[in-house]
Amino acid sequence: MTRSALEFDRVSKSFFGVAALSDVTLSIPEGCLLGLIGENGAGKSTLMNALAGVITPDQGTMRLFGVPFHPTCPADATRAGIAFIHQELNLFSNLSVVDNLYIDGFPRLCRLPIIDKRKAYRQAAELLTAVDLCLSPATPIELLTPGERQLVEIAKALGRNARIIIFDEPTTSLTAAERSKLFQVIDNLRREGRTIIYISHSLDDVLRLADTIAVLRDGKLVSTGPGDQYSANRMVADMVGREIAQMYPARASAPGPESVLDVKSLTQPGMIKDISFTLHEGEVLGVFGLMGSGRSELARIVYGLDPFKSGSIRVRGTDAGAPSPIRSIRNGVAFVTENRRQEGLLMEAPVSENIDLSSLRRYARYGSARIIDRRAALKAARQMAESLQIKSGSIDRHRAKHLSGGNQQKVVIAKWLLTDPGILILDEPTRGIDVGAKYELYSIINDLASRGTAILYISSELEELTGMCDRILVMSNGEIQAQFRHSEFDQESVLQAAFRGRTTANQTEANGEN
Repeated sequence: MTRSALEFDRVSKSFFGVAALSDVTLSIPEGCLLGLIGENGAGKSTLMNALAGVITPDQGTMRLFGVPFHPTCPADATRAGIAFIHQELNLFSNLSVVDNLYIDGFPRLCRLPIIDKRKAYRQAAELLTAVDLCLSPATPIELLTPGERQLVEIAKALGRNARIIIFDEPTTSLTAAERSKLFQVIDNLRREGRTIIYISHSLDDVLRLADTIAVLRDGKLVSTGPGDQYSANRMVADMVGREIAQMYPARASAPGPESVLDVKSLTQPGMIKDISFTLHEGEVLGVFGLMGSGRSELARIVYGLDPFKSGSIRVRGTDAGAPSPIRSIRNGVAFVTENRRQEGLLMEAPVSENIDLSSLRRYARYGSARIIDRRAALKAARQMAESLQIKSGSIDRHRAKHLSGGNQQKVVIAKWLLTDPGILILDEPTRGIDVGAKYELYSIINDLASRGTAILYISSELEELTGMCDRILVMSNGEIQAQFRHSEFDQESVLQAAFRGRTTANQTEANGEN
């Protein structure tokens, strides 16, 4: 009989009087891969933080390989053989691979306080081989792809003799090839007898990997069982408490004839080349492309975060010149960045301040002193939070960093909706959020489009774009390769267009080498 690697017995935790975990009882066999799923705010992170020693449960116990486990800090979890591979990787980009692997404990030369560099490099090379990563331990982290950095994190866990490895949304920034390689490494870890907890909103990935699946909802364990007894529909129903018959809500409106954004021959060497398109009132225009296609660069240039060398941008018929974020806000253009934690939110600030951030001019009072009317600003933030159903404690005290990913994304969107934008640029708006939060976001987008807001929707999820957009532009190698209207949507054709420019670029490089 396989022994239990990890047990949670009636674990509960509350924050500000709100239950984050309620009597969670769960046993994970040794050598098993558990797929842990649930909506944002379901309690997954809280449960893992209890395991990591970041928080202390209000009640309940944990057992590690049959022994009571009461971590008081993350170091306790590390010493016990528990490793976390976070969505935001904990690597120092300015240091080398070997430095990151041994950042908190280099091998010593005998018992002297001297680093044994030869031993460190030898062991690092062995760890990199174990995760099928062919590079020198001296390679700076900043030169690695997201997939390679992910593997370095796994190598770091192996170097600490981790017996339990937790993956938190490990594929959100990976290419298809990197995802496939990661899955191979995970399969190898499982065959070695390591216990894995895999947290993801990608239900297909969970079905592909999991021996056992556990579903949390509102802090409670609502179902658990063998992975082959679950389907995507069952997982969604368990997560949200109801069946979602249609993932993408039906549109009740069509684009208007008025052009609100005209981009002509926009070029920035090394980023985008000769980009031209028109966005109409009430239209949802998708932009699809593989990683490195230039889609995010296009969004940043249009909004004014990055410069462009030639071309033009016109907003409602007026030349925007060289846009800047301030000018864009005044022109009614909003931008939801793909990196909400570093670029979209003030993580240490209260939710209310984040929501009001782009609209502070609206609440400036008392003449030239420009003093903010905080009562009016807080009232507006509360109304917006209620409108988007942001799950939080008191928004004037609850910090953004304490919200779930889906609610953080709602705060970013609330911040821009308060500016009443006529044009909304969305860059990977559903990355890292669950199916229930996605449906809510899709409904918000449809409602905005029905009220005339023009939306530029950038996503690497092709199914999402075909379900939400009126048109799709396909980018590759910094150029628009094709355009598809709704009646022409065909995933195979879109993917072929996405690879078209990349293939041409590769052939050009090969010819140049020859």
